[in-house]
Amino acid sequence: MGWIATIILGGIAGWLASMVMNRDASMGIFWNIVVGVVGGLIGSGIGSVTGILTTDAGWIMYLVTAFVGAVVLLGIVNMVQRGKVR
Repeated sequence: MGWIATIILGGIAGWLASMVMNRDASMGIFWNIVVGVVGGLIGSGIGSVTGILTTDAGWIMYLVTAFVGAVVLLGIVNMVQRGKVR
């Protein structure tokens, strides 16, 4: 995927993950993009290991894996910051 598509899908995935994890009020658009892009890396790793994400996967599958990775990332951040997952 191109960098622009990565930033757009990362922003959407980070925003959705922050809504699910109740962190939307504390995050701005920049951090949503960062969380989404890093979550995309995590999700791609998980998807590649499990065989869910292949080379011919569409943008929806990339969005789903970025969302799952972003939720995992925010869960880890919650555990570190507060000692529990919200």
